[in-house]
Amino acid sequence: MNRQAYDILQCLYQEPFISQRLLAETSGHSLGTVNKCIKELIESGYIDDSVSMTQKAYLEFAQKAPRRAVILAAGFGMRMVPINTEMPKGLIEVNGEPLIERVIRQLHEVDINEIYVVVGFMKEKYEYLIDEFGVELIVNPEYATRNNLYSISLARNYLENAYVIPCDIWCDQNPFNKHELYSWYMVSDLVDNDSSIRVNRKMELVTVPDNSAGNAMIGICYLTKSDAAIVKKNVENLSKDHRYNESFWEEALYNKDRMIVSARVLHSSDVVEINTYEQLREIDSDANQLKTDAINVICNALHTVPNKITDITVLKKGMTNRSFLFTCNSEKYIMRIPGEGTDKLINRQQEAAVYSAIADKNICDDIAYIDPESGYKITKFINDARVCDPFDHDDVAKCMKKLRAFHELCLTVDHEFDIFGQLEFYESLWKGEPSIYKDYKKTKENVLSLKSYIDRHASKKVLTHIDAVPDNFLFCEKEGKEDIRLIDWEYAGMQDPHVDIAMFCIYALYNREQIDDLISAYFTEGCDDIIRIKIYCYIAVCGLLWSNWCEYKRNLGVDFGEYSLRQYRYAKEFYRIVCEELDSLNK
Repeated sequence: MNRQAYDILQCLYQEPFISQRLLAETSGHSLGTVNKCIKELIESGYIDDSVSMTQKAYLEFAQKAPRRAVILAAGFGMRMVPINTEMPKGLIEVNGEPLIERVIRQLHEVDINEIYVVVGFMKEKYEYLIDEFGVELIVNPEYATRNNLYSISLARNYLENAYVIPCDIWCDQNPFNKHELYSWYMVSDLVDNDSSIRVNRKMELVTVPDNSAGNAMIGICYLTKSDAAIVKKNVENLSKDHRYNESFWEEALYNKDRMIVSARVLHSSDVVEINTYEQLREIDSDANQLKTDAINVICNALHTVPNKITDITVLKKGMTNRSFLFTCNSEKYIMRIPGEGTDKLINRQQEAAVYSAIADKNICDDIAYIDPESGYKITKFINDARVCDPFDHDDVAKCMKKLRAFHELCLTVDHEFDIFGQLEFYESLWKGEPSIYKDYKKTKENVLSLKSYIDRHASKKVLTHIDAVPDNFLFCEKEGKEDIRLIDWEYAGMQDPHVDIAMFCIYALYNREQIDDLISAYFTEGCDDIIRIKIYCYIAVCGLLWSNWCEYKRNLGVDFGEYSLRQYRYAKEFYRIVCEELDSLNK
């Protein structure tokens, strides 16, 4: 049976047949289509000659009736900054009602009580739903590194005759029914440049070419038994392929250039996917979540009001913080919000002292506000800036020249970045848990043995950036000339400035040849073997330092993949290289 015939049958289930013209009006199909479908339904035995439903039709409804729902609520909701720093997106309120509660109530209205909620980020916030609404929570432990394709894989056994629903949807009218006869995926009639699909004349969902617009994807889907089996198989295959770690679950709906399910089109005013702070403000200007600490800080720091804060856009999530871009009074700014566990990692009073020491030195970005207590920071956005390309020789040479000029200012602050002390500190944050590396104890012992060489040959301590990595060198233009700014001074303190060289190398994941090239770019006059070996020592020590840091962050649910593994490798490999170099010098 085709989709149009199912639509006609659905209308006949809801209201007895009166006339084909009325049936055309209620179904949305033409009179000719209605006439054709009635003949097909009679021939296939779903209705009789009086256009009344048969037992076969009632059985069809019973077999395909919705029985359960899966709500996807595991993700960070990164585009919801700054709200997502305080509340998961599913609990955002519209007119005083959390989005996920509205969805659950609408499901209950059509007698769907078997509801699974896949949670991850701030999962504890959803725990009350178990008692209040009788839902079952499915925990996605990999929400930080994998998209909702993995979430749906955890619920793949519950997709038969099920609705799949994103948690950030607000529907004016209940989008669910007690009866469904075919699988569908919901889109709106709104044209969306970010959409990858459009509705064709057959009500199929087909892919659109790159740089073309499609129908806005709402994300609610219904799957019958047969289609659920196909999706389950697709999900199982795709979720095993790491190339799909960042993919949305809709990948499992495609067969070549189209989805295996039909389109269900709603008017854009009837359903809203709330992805951003400004979308929430537009739909409910009095929403409680609009009154976030971050927005209040911006208002106080820039002497403005909330509705003057516009164009809020999430920036790429950093290793330590979450940041977002916004416009206020025609000026662009970046606000930094400290990430998970950073209160244990970074002393914000010391950071503020560093910014005071480098003020007016034309070294860093322009600070509009910094709070030594919370760590909130507002900086002016640098237009048309780009980061250093660590594999571009000219970029690297310019950055090393800038870095050395900073070191030669010999600035001072009252605190030190103690590399060996921090190494022990990060390990202490594991709270007694052993390292994930089998040979950690021996590796640490080897690295600590390098301290005596470092102490003998350490340079005079000056204010050192510590995190002078390629991503923190910004190339921009000032007064018509190229300028380089060094940003993100969270870890800065008094230290041997050559530590910054080591940090650049290990973040860029350089091999030994590239490391030697970088050292030459910093020491244009040449670098003697004693200093070079000391930098190798720093590479080993700092590799273990950031490996320990990564292990702590991993315990918080944040995994840095290859970066973490490579840092540990630096600790082992450069300990060996130092030993070989020292043996060679002593011969």
